[in-house]
Amino acid sequence: QVQLVESGGGSVQSGGSLRLSCAISGSRYDANGPYCVGWFRQRAGQEREAVARIDRDGYTRYIDSVKGRFTISQDDAKTSLYLQMSNLKDDDTAMYFCVSGEPGLWCHERFSATYFSYWGQGTQVTVST
Repeated sequence: QVQLVESGGGSVQSGGSLRLSCAISGSRYDANGPYCVGWFRQRAGQEREAVARIDRDGYTRYIDSVKGRFTISQDDAKTSLYLQMSNLKDDDTAMYFCVSGEPGLWCHERFSATYFSYWGQGTQVTVST
């Protein structure tokens, strides 16, 4: 009903850049596409962490640790989601997940995994010195 497929992960040196992509599809979306999508990450042995989100009108939200370094965007058709990551740090090493809220629902005030019903399989990002 909803499919999210990430790509673009890999290994990069500290200070480098990567661009993650997510292909979004599903019969549950209306003609406007998803209303709230974003990226989460999970470091080994740790809880999932919100990274960035964007709503259908293009309003974005980031966690403090990635502000100024990461940029979330989507194409006009709302079928692709991107995360441009620059000046990567060791602490950015994690599995990154593309997420979507329930079709037709705007982003909740709380940026929490609770409000994202659909998750991709994840793509690994490894940053080394």
